[in-house]
Amino acid sequence: MDIKDFIAAMEEAAPPDLAEEYDEGRIGLIVEGRSEIEEVCCALDATERVVNAAVHAGADMLVVHHTPLWRPVTAIRGATSRLLSVILSLRMNLYVIHTNFDRAEGGVNDVLASRLGLSRTERMTTGIVGDCSLDPGEIARLLSGGGIRVYGRVGVIRRLAVVGGAGFDPDLIQEAANLGAEAFLSAELKHSVARASPIPCLEATHYALEAPAMEALASRMGWHYIADPPDVAIIP
Repeated sequence: MDIKDFIAAMEEAAPPDLAEEYDEGRIGLIVEGRSEIEEVCCALDATERVVNAAVHAGADMLVVHHTPLWRPVTAIRGATSRLLSVILSLRMNLYVIHTNFDRAEGGVNDVLASRLGLSRTERMTTGIVGDCSLDPGEIARLLSGGGIRVYGRVGVIRRLAVVGGAGFDPDLIQEAANLGAEAFLSAELKHSVARASPIPCLEATHYALEAPAMEALASRMGWHYIADPPDVAIIP
């Protein structure tokens, strides 16, 4: 497949105009390589392990959710140097779908809601609210990503808000509460936000919430998915 046709297919799956403003310049074709695409690998992050696995698979294209070049690059050294030297030397393309894939049909939040079995769903500014009958233990098992932390008193949850990634924004939590959510599931919760939240907060890992959508995308597209979960331990 020609790179132009590949980009067109990606923009259909994750329309760029769905992305947050801060993603400008950080999504799409981040590293340009070969113009003909035959083998595609997919992962959540472009870590050294993922890039090496993509090289081993003979990939012409690596699709990830998080760009490895988040901040402006003023020096190329350390991990960034090691990563880019491999990608550039082999002329591998690197394509990023971030907040545009969070909001896309069949994207991060849709896959998360489906994995948790949410029904009668409603879309929020970012994320989804839906009906369920789950307790925190069941949610942790369904996510299978290192457990969750619970802030507040929670029993069986009848209506749950889910936001893939770091979604604990006070305005978003209030929006979820207004839609009838009894709890809010996301990642990277600040103490002050938890204290002020009108509903209990369930904190999972960033990886557990977003990797399933990248794996589902790879399956849908016939790509090779590379799992690379971080080492996380919950010590009581």
